[in-house]
Amino acid sequence: MDWKTLQALLSGVNKYSTAFGRIWLSVVFVFRVLVYVVAAERVWGDEQKDFDCNTRQPGCTNVCYDHFFPISHIRLWALQLIFVTCPSLLVIMHVAYREDREKKNREKNGEDCPKLYSNTGKKHGGLWWTYLLSLFFKLIIEILFLYLLHKMWDSFDLPRLVKCSNVDPCPNIVDCYIARPTEKRVFTYFMVGASSICIVLTVCEIFYLIFKRVVRRAQKWKKSTKRSVSYSKASTCRCHLKTEEKDNKSQTRCVTALRASAPSLTAA
Repeated sequence: MDWKTLQALLSGVNKYSTAFGRIWLSVVFVFRVLVYVVAAERVWGDEQKDFDCNTRQPGCTNVCYDHFFPISHIRLWALQLIFVTCPSLLVIMHVAYREDREKKNREKNGEDCPKLYSNTGKKHGGLWWTYLLSLFFKLIIEILFLYLLHKMWDSFDLPRLVKCSNVDPCPNIVDCYIARPTEKRVFTYFMVGASSICIVLTVCEIFYLIFKRVVRRAQKWKKSTKRSVSYSKASTCRCHLKTEEKDNKSQTRCVTALRASAPSLTAA
């Protein structure tokens, strides 16, 4: 597999990811892809060749191997890495769609036309939902593959001896031995631990995005309420001024009327 191509594609996601997303991508490539390419493939390369059973019955060893290893660990991890990294491509595709719309808008209305997006890579509107959905997809895929690994091999354990019984064409109970079970168990726990760290980082990123969105909404709501309160205060002040002006006018009218009637009273 050409992991460099996948790394080149996903490196563009860093520009649009949060801090948790950048840490997640580093963990995936350093502790999962690099360990997979450098060590895991070699550790699991001889699993079928050195799977030894105490029988010479033709086909029994292959049937027992297929019974205990319905899918190889190394192939399961390869599928897991591909499926886990694919949702991140949705973000790149959405950003590319925005850039294409912006380009067509400039070609149609000229270079000085108003932009459709202030920043095509900013997580607002539909891009925020795309990013959040990609995180949920990654979380579901990680949990699903861990469940499959736990279901096929109880507690992610690889015993030294496995007993193959009631499997044609094997006679009675056949003892089979896994090659280098301790080394394979160590790598299995390491990959499970790295996958668990990625799950924790994904959950933290989901909560971070939602919390940030709620805080932004709350700030906008506070600003709108402040504006409405200031507007209502201004309107009430103006009404108070108008009432004061009316009272002053009525008082001046009364004073002028009294002054006008004062000379006639003195004359009498």
